Amino acid sequence: QVQLVESGGGLVQAGGSLRLSCAASGRTFSTYSMGWFRQAPGEEREFVAAITRSGLPRYYADSVKGRFTISRDNAKNTLYLQMNSLKPEDTAVYYCATTSFVTPTTRSVDYLYWGQGTRVTVSS
Repeated sequence: QVQLVESGGGLVQAGGSLRLSCAASGRTFSTYSMGWFRQAPGEEREFVAAITRSGLPRYYADSVKGRFTISRDNAKNTLYLQMNSLKPEDTAVYYCATTSFVTPTTRSVDYLYWGQGTRVTVSS
């Protein structure tokens, strides 16, 4: 079993930046592809970004491509999401998750373990 704990959320003005972290317990972090998802109030959970076990390739939702960067440090058992040029529509609770798929998918049902989420609020 893997436990995931997100951090780094907060309130930021439009155009600002935040870096989310996802700390994983256990020794198996490097064996999982990982993903970030988000859920805005009243909306379905949506895919944001994903990364393979080795760190490449990486995948992004069109809405964040060019603004967000997903990365991982397997030595630290940590996943990151660097978010730049934030927009009010990025406001959501952000979740990290693991998947056993070698090539991570965009479907939340393919992800097994989830963190509790960290809230990001972007003011206009």
